[in-house]
Amino acid sequence: MKTSLDIPKKELTDLLRYTRSKTKREAIVTAVKEFNRRKRMAALVRHAGTSKTFMTADQLLKLRQAK
Repeated sequence: MKTSLDIPKKELTDLLRYTRSKTKREAIVTAVKEFNRRKRMAALVRHAGTSKTFMTADQLLKLRQAK
């Protein structure tokens, strides 16, 4: 999808350098994917340890030692 954006030159230059991308499009797509990945990971982390059905670390350790 084509979109016109006014991205500050310094920010775009830094983005190209940090992503090691050859094109502006590649750098922006990489940045958007990374942003989305981090947001998904943050949402997943918020749920870590909230399930009542999973084993605790101690239970898992005891199970492994019993074998």
